Amino acid sequence: MAGKKQREAVRETVAQAGLAPARKGQDPFTGGLRRREVLPLLVLHLINEGPSYGNQLMERIGAMTAGVLSVNPNTMYPLLRQLEGRGLIQGEWEHPERRSRRYYVITEQGKAEYARLVEEVRPFLDSVKSSIDEIVREVYEAG
Repeated sequence: MAGKKQREAVRETVAQAGLAPARKGQDPFTGGLRRREVLPLLVLHLINEGPSYGNQLMERIGAMTAGVLSVNPNTMYPLLRQLEGRGLIQGEWEHPERRSRRYYVITEQGKAEYARLVEEVRPFLDSVKSSIDEIVREVYEAG
């Protein structure tokens, strides 16, 4: 009976966080993080701290989230191209004569978008944190 109660608590907290049910092979928490502009927020945040390249961004995001949000090249590089196409970041090759690392810097327009995302994404992150806290309380602290 306790297992059923715990599963119901998890379902309820996931629903309260506004997370969609997982697609096959996808975690509802990380899927929600990807859909809610968290990844663009993190990329702009890291580039705002200083010039960065794709692999470095993937490693830093993985480390920052303790592996919960792992980003692969098939996600990162299209996102970087999209952000560059929108004028939010600007990329330059480390060695222009050959394709090497492409370092990205944030533009003024990117700084404005970063500020917008900081405000817009916060309620979603707070709801995810609250949901996870509730799951921990229910599963590990409930008597």
